[in-house]
Amino acid sequence: MADTNHADVKKLSFEKAIDELASIVKRLEDGKVPLEESVAIYERGEALKRRCEELLKQAEARVEKITLDAAGEPKGTEPLDVK
Repeated sequence: MADTNHADVKKLSFEKAIDELASIVKRLEDGKVPLEESVAIYERGEALKRRCEELLKQAEARVEKITLDAAGEPKGTEPLDVK
């Protein structure tokens, strides 16, 4: 059931996912959401969080670091070491 309800999350851009996640956090922090709805939106929030993490990892994989030659001039790029 959760996969069906959150399938659209996989199609969201980072910006839309993070905006919706922020909205969910605010609603939960306000404490005015009934328990059952709180659980449902919390689950959606988890799916949105995973989507944002996935998109960030993809972006990090594409980031490259500029390499310099002995004279300090740019000579190319190499994958960024994010460890």
